[in-house]
Amino acid sequence: MADNKRRGEDAGDDRLHDEVVDDVADDDATDAEEPVSRGGGTATRSRAKAESADRPKTRAETDKVGLFGRIARFIREVVAELRKVIWPTRKELLTYTAVVVAFVAVMLTIVAGLDYAFAKGVLWVFGNPS
Repeated sequence: MADNKRRGEDAGDDRLHDEVVDDVADDDATDAEEPVSRGGGTATRSRAKAESADRPKTRAETDKVGLFGRIARFIREVVAELRKVIWPTRKELLTYTAVVVAFVAVMLTIVAGLDYAFAKGVLWVFGNPS
């Protein structure tokens, strides 16, 4: 029954499908007229390289920066990146801390239980000398 209804709906869609196919054929014809760029975008890279070669060098590019200048720039960049960080609120921080502590406690219990079980198993297999 569902297939019959489905076919009935599709019968009316055949007209639309033919029109869509004609539109796709028209698009293919216009695509053939446009130039096709191949080679992974090397034209963009070479254009950017050419533009960068045309502009004059800045002082930062021409002068060598000393050790203290590089350290100062590194610290400025670190501070700039830390300003971009979305810091958790106090409530989120306490929630995350509680989750981590609970998870560590559960894992500690599991590892301690396995350690105890393996120790007893080894003593049972190899015997207890005392």
